[in-house]
Amino acid sequence: MPETRKYVDQWLRDAHAMEAQAETILEGQINRIRHYPALAARMKTHLEETTSQRERLEACMERRGTSTSGLKDASAKFTAMMQNLGGVFAGDEVVKGTLASYSFEAMEIASYRILAAAAEAEGDTQTAQLCNEICREEEAMADWLKEHMPNLTLAFFDRAKSDDTEAKR
Repeated sequence: MPETRKYVDQWLRDAHAMEAQAETILEGQINRIRHYPALAARMKTHLEETTSQRERLEACMERRGTSTSGLKDASAKFTAMMQNLGGVFAGDEVVKGTLASYSFEAMEIASYRILAAAAEAEGDTQTAQLCNEICREEEAMADWLKEHMPNLTLAFFDRAKSDDTEAKR
């Protein structure tokens, strides 16, 4: 299964870069959200999970004898910084940020499901278990966002109605 191993290692590097990107996105959003305390608190919790996910991926990759990709990590962080910069200028940043976060969670969930299946096919049950654990954490964040989207939207409208220039954050 040399081909399978090659792909699992490649996808682990992709997942590591994805988590580095998520950390940068979350840090930027948390630093700007002021009027949505529940969202900010959940994002802080997820940032801690994301940091742990990145660290667990690093340990997994070390166990497998592979390493992270500095180029992929740097590219992902740059993309996240540009996304954060775009949010600064949006009049409805909290709504667009929620949409982007939910979409990102869906991508992460799919990535970890694929990785878990690939690791199982390779016979690396430890990596498959890790990917399933991380996937559950991503699903919990996506579920939280899904559940809170309506209230976040209504809170945005309430703030915007009162001509609050900070409604977006």
